[in-house]
Amino acid sequence: MEEAKQQSTCIICEQPKEEGIRIITQFICATCEEEIVHTDVQDEKYPFFIHQLRQLWYRKDA
Repeated sequence: MEEAKQQSTCIICEQPKEEGIRIITQFICATCEEEIVHTDVQDEKYPFFIHQLRQLWYRKDA
């Protein structure tokens, strides 16, 4: 029996995806995870990733 995959919204690209990682209660899709891992701190996308990843530490209902 094939298990249905659940889509979650990525906190980086904000798109619904099926594959990725869950950190605490947030989801990062596999594509964004790969891009983050290979982004140099000098890259212009680096500050964007840091900004988006801050969502890991802030509760939306607080």
